[in-house]
Amino acid sequence: MKITNTIRISLAGLKANKLRSALTILGIVIGITSIILVVSIGNGAQGLILGEIQSMGSRTLTVEPGKPSGGLSDSMMTFFQQSLKENDLESLKKKANVPHLQSIIPIVFTSDNINFGNEVLSATILGSSEKIFDFYKIIPAEGSLFTEDDVKGKTDNCVIGSKIKEKLFGNIDPVGQKIRVKNKTLRIVGVLPEKGGGFSFNYNSAIMAPYTTIKDYVLSQKYYNEFIVEVDQDKYIDQTVQDIQITLRNNHNITDPEKDDFNVQTQKDLMKTVGTVTTVMTLFLALVAAISLLVGGVGIMNVMFISVTERTKEIGLRKALGATNSDILNQFLFEAIYLTLAGGLLGILFGSLFSYVASIGLSQALSSNWAFSFPISAALMGIGVSAFIGVVFGIYPAYSASKKNPIEALRYE
Repeated sequence: MKITNTIRISLAGLKANKLRSALTILGIVIGITSIILVVSIGNGAQGLILGEIQSMGSRTLTVEPGKPSGGLSDSMMTFFQQSLKENDLESLKKKANVPHLQSIIPIVFTSDNINFGNEVLSATILGSSEKIFDFYKIIPAEGSLFTEDDVKGKTDNCVIGSKIKEKLFGNIDPVGQKIRVKNKTLRIVGVLPEKGGGFSFNYNSAIMAPYTTIKDYVLSQKYYNEFIVEVDQDKYIDQTVQDIQITLRNNHNITDPEKDDFNVQTQKDLMKTVGTVTTVMTLFLALVAAISLLVGGVGIMNVMFISVTERTKEIGLRKALGATNSDILNQFLFEAIYLTLAGGLLGILFGSLFSYVASIGLSQALSSNWAFSFPISAALMGIGVSAFIGVVFGIYPAYSASKKNPIEALRYE
């Protein structure tokens, strides 16, 4: 029998049971949709984070507490280490130790409730020097920013993000108002402009104050969570990294680099780490989503067995009229492949649609430019996997149908 006739008969068999065919491919549709959605969101997150890192400039270094490690759990724990002290900050500021250091911004932060009258709101509390405003190119939307004198004098001046103003003050002018963080009262001198949040630092929902005030009076801690370092020229980045390492090792009495309790990262290092972490997480989630494809494949095999049983007389009649085992095998195998391919194409369609909607929602929720990413590789993988599942889970029912005895099949009730 010609292959075109086999294809026509296969499609006719599927059309005769439209509802069952639609329900059969549901598992495949859900699986492919999930994979497309996960990979798209993962690519969008990676692009957003890498874009933020690049926007910090190529001459930026970060010094973090804790032992250097590429692991995700170790990276998460760095901010809880206490190895960066006041003595380290003063040592790094000295030109004799780090000659090409242009500026250094000490960072301390926490998340806590802030109080204004009877209103309570959870926010990020970030302490830094006045240089962070130049670093992030921040111009106040209202009022002013705290200054170098505020840092030196450990004043209670602070600035708040746009969302803090909206949720805590409403129509009240926040400039000049006082808020309470733990046991410290802070006076608002300015409001930050609304800007894309992202992952590294969303100051729309933050309070910023002199690090001296936050460290000593709010957190009562003797260590820093991070140093942001700017190098004067690109060509001195590697040398500056070495200078910082030598200075901190001397301060911490470390002779073996393997025992470093700090980590100096360049933009290239950060981008590599972020790329590795987001890729691994995306692949893991995609594999979890792919489990539904296996479930869908089993469902297709079960439905094909039912279809073979229901159409036993049809198989016997076709064999009596001259259809070969190969014709019957191809007919039912094509039906299984059609079902899975249809599920794959619908999954790609729905996955792309949901990914686009998710990118819009995430852009609004994070106040950032979350780019929609259509994962071509995931789409191609979805089609390939769908066809593979159709063959693997359709071959046995099709083989079972092809081996039926035509006489017994015609007698089947």
